[in-house]
Amino acid sequence: MLQMVLNKISSVDKSVESIGKKMEKGFKEVNKRLDLIGSDVAHLQDDTPTVEEHDGLEKRVGKLEKHIASN
Repeated sequence: MLQMVLNKISSVDKSVESIGKKMEKGFKEVNKRLDLIGSDVAHLQDDTPTVEEHDGLEKRVGKLEKHIASN
């Protein structure tokens, strides 16, 4: 009886260890993807025009439209 209990405990320990390894691997993969997404977002933020730059472009386009329309 004691041997059966010990075998079951050993089996459960192996299962828990296996699950732990799978979780660790999964977390590493998720962290890699999050790092990649973070890098992409930072790159996009660097390339995004500020509100002031956007407003300036809107004014320039308006002037060009008026200039083209008058010709």
